[in-house]
Amino acid sequence: MESPILITGVGKRIGFALAKYLVEAGYKVIGSYRTEYSAVAELDQLGVDLYQCDLVSDEQILAMIDSIKGKYPYLRAIIHNASDCIADDEVEDPNTIDRMMKVNVSAPYQINLALADRLKGYDQQVSCDRESEGDVGAADIIHLTDFVAKKGCDSHVAYAASKAALHNMTLSFAARLAPQVKVNSIAPALIMFNEDDSETHKRKMLAKNLLPVEASQTEIMELVNYLLGSRYVTGRCFNVDGGRHLKSYQTG
Repeated sequence: MESPILITGVGKRIGFALAKYLVEAGYKVIGSYRTEYSAVAELDQLGVDLYQCDLVSDEQILAMIDSIKGKYPYLRAIIHNASDCIADDEVEDPNTIDRMMKVNVSAPYQINLALADRLKGYDQQVSCDRESEGDVGAADIIHLTDFVAKKGCDSHVAYAASKAALHNMTLSFAARLAPQVKVNSIAPALIMFNEDDSETHKRKMLAKNLLPVEASQTEIMELVNYLLGSRYVTGRCFNVDGGRHLKSYQTG
């Protein structure tokens, strides 16, 4: 049976683009989503195995995991794209950090542990079919973190903390699941604007980068493709930030 790639948060933006890209590249894709956007119907037409799952709910997470286990003996990869981002002053709720940690850390943790055997099984499956000595059939986990995981964010303290935890979890799972599974993270800054972003906001955001351009989803898709094909990279974070980390050192 074909070993699929599970992507969380496929309803819009990067998750939708990744799911569509990987289907077109020949992969079987499983996708989770929280809200019924029009993109979900398009993915359904493409044959994506879809699950409506709010990652705040343990019950819904466990139901999705049980269904996946019942249908697929192996998984090629898990890509944790789903994310929640709430500014600390956006709502007067002291539980904001609980929600950030639940969606951005606890849910990936649960899914990784529950489906680790399916990922390790992929390595065994490929080993049986290996034609040339030395080929590596390692599966993959990819966490999408954020540029702020390493620098913090004064307006999104809880969100930044949760993404830092997700990055740390990358290191721990890489050590735990090697050599059958490679675990890496991608930390984007500006990738694409929202439809309602003002021109003033766009100029402000672009000015933060050494490379003042809107990266587009292609940057993430090509990096995911590289990681899936790599034989020698695990426990690493790939920053996709337009050189933002060096902006303060620029002179002249």
